[in-house]
Amino acid sequence: MAHNEKLVGLLHETGSREVVVLCHGFKSDKNNTILKNVAAALEKEGISAFRFDFSGNGESEGGFNYGNYKYEADDLHSVIHHFSNTNRVVTTIIGHSRGGNVVLLCASKYCNDGNVRNVVNISGRYDLKKGIRLGDGYFERIKEQGFIDAKEGKSEFRVTHASLMERLETDMHEACLKIDKQ
Repeated sequence: MAHNEKLVGLLHETGSREVVVLCHGFKSDKNNTILKNVAAALEKEGISAFRFDFSGNGESEGGFNYGNYKYEADDLHSVIHHFSNTNRVVTTIIGHSRGGNVVLLCASKYCNDGNVRNVVNISGRYDLKKGIRLGDGYFERIKEQGFIDAKEGKSEFRVTHASLMERLETDMHEACLKIDKQ
């Protein structure tokens, strides 16, 4: 439970003490096809895998926030902590797209104890200032109004000035340098 919000996940149980945690991307959830396929492949090899919904996504509690990469890193840390409290060891964290950024941020902040030995980023952005798809003049509109309403596929969400700034100020290069390379 991160930030007093219930996180919902699905464990692909093989009986192994070691667990791989899988993290979804932007406006997605634990049922993402890529995560399901990776979990099935790991399970086939006898490796337990856990895929879950970040706060504000899927079945987990909380509200969605555009720029909450660090908040989601806290969610991931809570999942890792949960497994360690049940005598399991999370050896690998894998994230797709935004989840790729989250695993790097989590590793840079929390995973220097040697337990999480592998950090896998599948298509996460290196520069979070790039790839913002909020339409022309989005920055001026957000500064003026304090927010804009956006749409990604069928999903509508609000982007506040604070959440946009959190994304823009997240330095993935700095985070990567802090990851224990042992």
